[in-house]
Amino acid sequence: VGPSADVMEQMGRKDAAREIAVAAGVPVVPRGEDARQQMEFPILVKAAAGGGGKGMRIVRSAEDYDEAVASAKREAASAFGDDTMLIEKYVEHGRHIEVQVIADHHGTVRHLFERDCSVQRRHQKVVEIAPAPNLDPELRERMCAHAVAFAREIGYVNAGTVVFLLAPDGRCVFIEMNPRIQ
Repeated sequence: VGPSADVMEQMGRKDAAREIAVAAGVPVVPRGEDARQQMEFPILVKAAAGGGGKGMRIVRSAEDYDEAVASAKREAASAFGDDTMLIEKYVEHGRHIEVQVIADHHGTVRHLFERDCSVQRRHQKVVEIAPAPNLDPELRERMCAHAVAFAREIGYVNAGTVVFLLAPDGRCVFIEMNPRIQ
């Protein structure tokens, strides 16, 4: 029961999951290695091995970058034993949309639609609304198709949750997959 150990290991790392999303043709948040030179602020510094909002910092200026990275690394090392960071463009006022997927050993992958989990406290969901309100039907279909493509790319088996960030301008980007129904 459940996904393979290989899939679990890859989904436990945001950097590995990101690469799988790219291979599946699923849009991701723009990334930069040195945000001070490559990206406009605000940015998000987050633990590659993280979860639960630990090791995450929003950085709004180049002056705050070094301290934010150092602080996030300390927290990530303490919580996960790994201080590897991802640096991405921060999406202001984004909606947290999750798509449930289910897949079998024969290559069949289906989505079970979406829910909006944008009401959060400290990056943890407080309220879930299904179906996600005020979601354009074409966008809903595209997000669900991206979730299926991602699960298929990794060879996922069982039930899981593919998580997206929906920007105010309608862009939908992958953030992670949780190898379980949430």
